[in-house]
Amino acid sequence: MLKALKRWWKYLVARTDSSFNERADPKVQLEQAISEAHEQHKRLTQQAANVIANQKQTEMRLNRVMTELEKVSGNARQAVLMADQAQKSGDTAKATEYTQAAESFANRMITLESEVEDLKSLHFQASEASDQAKVAVQQNATALQKKLSERQALLGKIDQANMQEEMNRAMSQLSITVGEDVPSLEEVRSKVEARYAKAKGMQELQGSSVEGRMLEVEQAALNVEATSRLAEIKAQLGIAPEPEAISGESAAEAPSSGETQAEGQPSDGTSA
Repeated sequence: MLKALKRWWKYLVARTDSSFNERADPKVQLEQAISEAHEQHKRLTQQAANVIANQKQTEMRLNRVMTELEKVSGNARQAVLMADQAQKSGDTAKATEYTQAAESFANRMITLESEVEDLKSLHFQASEASDQAKVAVQQNATALQKKLSERQALLGKIDQANMQEEMNRAMSQLSITVGEDVPSLEEVRSKVEARYAKAKGMQELQGSSVEGRMLEVEQAALNVEATSRLAEIKAQLGIAPEPEAISGESAAEAPSSGETQAEGQPSDGTSA
């Protein structure tokens, strides 16, 4: 039972992370990654500073102990010389005291020499750690600079992706049905073409019907009447008709040649 609960909990966590990553803004996540990289570089720099500080402290301690060793060594030699002089002069008491002082200095020298050896080993290790820390900080600084350069490129790609997604959504609205409230362009086109085709069909039917022909005849009669009325108005106003109109009227009023000859000759062979 406990194992099943653990597996279910891990599944829920993975599902939540997946849903969060799908809905999260890439720009915000990118800024979080850059901020984390800055914090990591800051922590690494602080650790490197501590390592270098330890190396510096070891170096200063080593120098101090070596200076003390040199001083103690000089004191030991001086004590030996003074003991030898006292022995030669016959002052046995002072010779003994100087000899004891020389032995104390010698013991101190042994302690300091051991400490110097230990400090030299520590200083060597601290120097190696310091060099490694410096290299790590430099490498991390280079990696951080690379991430900052990639950040600018990724921001540009994110903007391009957002623009492309908006264009894809806009194009899809033009080719598919949007919904009940807003018709698609294809639906509007089909509706307009259907109305246009129906209107053309009605026009053709009206033009080929008897009623259509009657309307044409009535319109022609109205045109003739209107032309005649304009001619009468021009005649009343004393406006001469156009040459084409005169020639047309003369041709219409002049009798034919056969009719003229028939009027000039007597009928049935009688003379005039």
